[in-house]
Amino acid sequence: MITYNDIYESARKERYSEQLQPIAKNFVVEVANYIADKKEIATKQDDVFSDSIIKTKKQLENALTLFKELMLRRRKKILNLVLIAAETGISKQDFNNMLSFEKDLFEEIMKCIDFSDKKLSELLKGKEERQTKNDLALFLNNVEEFVGLEGNKMGPYEKGQIVNLPKEIAKILIEDKKIELIIE
Repeated sequence: MITYNDIYESARKERYSEQLQPIAKNFVVEVANYIADKKEIATKQDDVFSDSIIKTKKQLENALTLFKELMLRRRKKILNLVLIAAETGISKQDFNNMLSFEKDLFEEIMKCIDFSDKKLSELLKGKEERQTKNDLALFLNNVEEFVGLEGNKMGPYEKGQIVNLPKEIAKILIEDKKIELIIE
């Protein structure tokens, strides 16, 4: 069973160390049990134990604050590890000190950075990002046939109809309050 002092010590060690500190694999579950126990005690309405209830409430508040601080510091350290791993290619540093959900976070962020690096590389090599030329629009009113920007006939369109329109035409129809975009 975890105690307030265990939570305090874990937060203190994390605060004063640059490396991710080892904590028990079941630490979060133990903290959840501790918090549940303290909440149960804090919600009792006996006047006989009013001083101990007040003390328990304060201890619960402090434990929650310490736990949030601990998780925030660990997350910051994991983000720093991701940045280091992205630059150096070494991704297993402090991996043993991570909890399972932290390892998942690390791996997912690494995937995002890898994807971002590939996109950046493609842009640097001259590949342009694919821009959509059309917008999906919902007609708010009936619109008679009209001539598009390239001289082709468009319409007629009925109220409630969903159509894929060129961006320039969609912009004009939005200003006239004839359509609204479904997906931008």
